[in-house]
Amino acid sequence: MGSKSILQTILFSLFFIHSYSQQTEKDSLSKKHQAKMSVLMTTPKLPVKTIGIFVYDGFNTLDAVGPYHVLSQLMGVKVFFVAKQKGMIRNQTGLKIQVDRSIDEVKQLDVLLIPGGAVETFQMTKDSAVLNWIREIDRSSIYTTSVCTGAWILGAAGVLKDKLATTNWYRAEEMLNRYGAHFKEERWVKDGKYWTSAGVTAGLDMSLAIINNLMGEQYTQGVMLDLEYDPKPLFNAGSVKKTDPMVTDMMRSLYDKGLQPLINPAKK
Repeated sequence: MGSKSILQTILFSLFFIHSYSQQTEKDSLSKKHQAKMSVLMTTPKLPVKTIGIFVYDGFNTLDAVGPYHVLSQLMGVKVFFVAKQKGMIRNQTGLKIQVDRSIDEVKQLDVLLIPGGAVETFQMTKDSAVLNWIREIDRSSIYTTSVCTGAWILGAAGVLKDKLATTNWYRAEEMLNRYGAHFKEERWVKDGKYWTSAGVTAGLDMSLAIINNLMGEQYTQGVMLDLEYDPKPLFNAGSVKKTDPMVTDMMRSLYDKGLQPLINPAKK
């Protein structure tokens, strides 16, 4: 074989290798793109389209706004606030939010979420109009959920009877037993279609767990990265088991001053 033929063979081989390498790279990029799109366009396991968060004067801000932000990451899902009467609703420190839908206007929800609070939350457990509305929504909901002491309201509506549930640490077992539920000391608890979470920040964890249940791990990781959800507590505290007993007693005493006369009027 002459030198010219050898050179031609080498050049052809190099061209073939380069073309093959380019095609392989294109195929790899195409597969990566398809994989990314398949995550973004994940079909929910259940047909959740509407998520209503019930708010009332005195609700705890993060109980409602945290899940609102997290669950809004579900594509094609409407997340909105509902109140007994639409208009301005104040949180526990006076922050106002505009609510455009009343319970009279909302007849069906795929997901209902009830945030917690303190005195006003216990008062909601006595509001027959609100409790009747929760029962009606619960008849056809895919998920019925709560954050913190919001479980007291669900309990008062009767939907947690004989269910495992969690709530804010303050008199947790006592309050859930009052409504026939079984307290489970966890960050969040799922029993059938009922999801309950412990105090305030646990609503974020529960919301992520709901997204994972609907959309899978990769979609949920995308949401977590969007939120840069990578908690690093300043102290190893924040739960009854981890907090200094003296601090726990102090906080329980503070809560008792406001709530105990309502919870157990005879002991006022």
